[in-house]
Amino acid sequence: MSALSAVQIKEANAHLAALHHRVTELEGTIREQAESLIRKDEHYQAVIKNIVDTKDREIAELQKRLAKSEEEAQRLIVSIKDKDRELKRAQHHSSLLVQICQRRPLLDTLVSLMAEAEGIPCVPSSGLERSNGLLNAADYSSREEDLEDSDTDRTLFGTTV
Repeated sequence: MSALSAVQIKEANAHLAALHHRVTELEGTIREQAESLIRKDEHYQAVIKNIVDTKDREIAELQKRLAKSEEEAQRLIVSIKDKDRELKRAQHHSSLLVQICQRRPLLDTLVSLMAEAEGIPCVPSSGLERSNGLLNAADYSSREEDLEDSDTDRTLFGTTV
């Protein structure tokens, strides 16, 4: 091998110095980019954490609203059932009132007969047969129309309105 000249050694040293300088610059660039990536990563992690926290708060709020809505729905269901019971009771009362109105002529007749009976003086007890202190049903005169309505009277007896 031949010996290298001083110029070649200087050029090689200059080339090595430039190469070393370039490597140092690239290492600095890599370090800056790594630091920049670390800062960006930290920033994005903070952003993601904020998004997750916001999402969790919204989910918790929605769960509370859902629970309140379910409670309200249950309250409304109970209210509807109560109203249905009231409606059935009102329908029954309405049915009774319709029946009463249909039988009003009978009631009017009964009331007028009772008013007339109140005006009759008491009959002496010796003239009527009693059974257990009550007058026998045979003692009362019956009209034909009273006998025809006897089934109707039985259905009304004992009802309360």
